[in-house]
Amino acid sequence: MFLDAWSFGMLVLAATILVLLLLRHPRVAALFHEHVRDRPRRRLFLAAVGFFFTVGFARLAAFAAGRNFGPFHYIVIRGTHVHHLVWGILILLVVGFCWLMEVGTGDRHSSLLASRLMSLLYGIGAALTLDEFTFWLDLDPNAYWNREGRASFEVVLLFGFALLLGIWGRNFWRALSREFLPRPRRKTH
Repeated sequence: MFLDAWSFGMLVLAATILVLLLLRHPRVAALFHEHVRDRPRRRLFLAAVGFFFTVGFARLAAFAAGRNFGPFHYIVIRGTHVHHLVWGILILLVVGFCWLMEVGTGDRHSSLLASRLMSLLYGIGAALTLDEFTFWLDLDPNAYWNREGRASFEVVLLFGFALLLGIWGRNFWRALSREFLPRPRRKTH
């Protein structure tokens, strides 16, 4: 068994659906809206969630594929290695087209589900594309792991920090942890 393009797409879809379902949980939704108050920040927050989870997964999958570890292998179509930046570009094109058609734009007349989905997909597409920034001009597959490949990591960090600066979702994470993680008991004297 190997992780091919279809499997990778299904994994991205499953993770996206999981996040969307979590946001439908009444308490999670209430905390999300309470601590990330305005729509643009909620959309940035979801883009950041999609971005960081995807960067982490893409790095692990690429590392494992390079070492033929487990179910991970490079995606090859008709003898051509397809880098994950290709899937990122395709996702960004779909999100951009949807926003041009005013699907999921985040305004009051837009579907909340579509808005959340487009935000998550934007983060996923950006992560897949920026994670292989090194290949934008140099398509040598070994460049990902050498010194020049560090440019991809630096671009990922810069974009990630831009997302984080845009959202300030810290209060939501605190509230979520207070709600769902056990609290230490205080000693009474």
